[in-house]
Amino acid sequence: MDTSALRATLSLSLMAAFADGDKHEREREEIRRIAQGLGAEGAVHLPTLYQDVLLQRVTLADVAQGLPERGARQLAYEMAVCVCDADGALSPREQAFLAEARRVLALDGAAEAFESEARTLAEAPLAGPTALAPAAAAGAAALPPTPLDEPAARPVAPVDGAELDDRILKAAITCGALELLPETLSTLAIIPLQMRLVYTIGQAHGYDLDRGHIKDFLATAGVGLTSQYLEQAGRKLIGGLLGKMGGGLLGGVGKQAVSSGMSFATTYALGHLARRYYAGGRSFSPQMLKDSYASILEQGKGLQGRYLPQMQQQASQMDLGKVMALAKGWR
Repeated sequence: MDTSALRATLSLSLMAAFADGDKHEREREEIRRIAQGLGAEGAVHLPTLYQDVLLQRVTLADVAQGLPERGARQLAYEMAVCVCDADGALSPREQAFLAEARRVLALDGAAEAFESEARTLAEAPLAGPTALAPAAAAGAAALPPTPLDEPAARPVAPVDGAELDDRILKAAITCGALELLPETLSTLAIIPLQMRLVYTIGQAHGYDLDRGHIKDFLATAGVGLTSQYLEQAGRKLIGGLLGKMGGGLLGGVGKQAVSSGMSFATTYALGHLARRYYAGGRSFSPQMLKDSYASILEQGKGLQGRYLPQMQQQASQMDLGKVMALAKGWR
């Protein structure tokens, strides 16, 4: 993918991120941060691109001009769909934006079929499996006890801490493996699995959670759903992995681009943060949630290299059918 096509694809993703016109300032700041971070990794200066999109200096017609090949237009559109679906709530303005993008890019029924699959992921049930990983390897690192790890106020049953540690690690490995796959839907599947992990941990401590509560929990910790997808997919795209470019699965530049990705560490941190939070009776202040998440995230980053071979092995055995079945909650 040349620089012009890369710029157009990233422009469309950023346009999708702001299509509903109702992004919280916290999410906007995360998107700006991602643009700055990814801007140092490729030929496109993303901070400038971010400003151009925010100030509406780039149009859908400009995007189409930068994507003369149909395959590139389809990939760009798929990313835009996933950006809109990342938070699980497609607004009327986002629906209108996608319809106009589909028209300007001259895409056919294949684009609509992709939208249906993406919507399935966005609306995946909270109850269900959280990983495809086998039993955790020996030496799995559990977090040391802290004063925040108090027994739950209303447990429905004794909580098996070792089982939760194992579940969190498996989910982190699976999400890390998904980041190594070239399909756009595999990247989108990470978000429902993370939400399901939080739901499962809350259930274990006697809390019946809904999607709104989990989104608030993630946002308070500092994890934006739209911005998380943008960062993951953007790294794949710039690294040449997304869309089976640059050598395909685990190939060349693509492997290097995602080997330092955040999906493993983010999932690991969210799981252990949820365990602390619900075990402590949901008594954390917003600042405590942010500080705890940041601390555990660093631990997750430190473990990522240890489990990368397991992620690579799992990715080599995955296909999109398995990804969709897992995200849909099929056991």
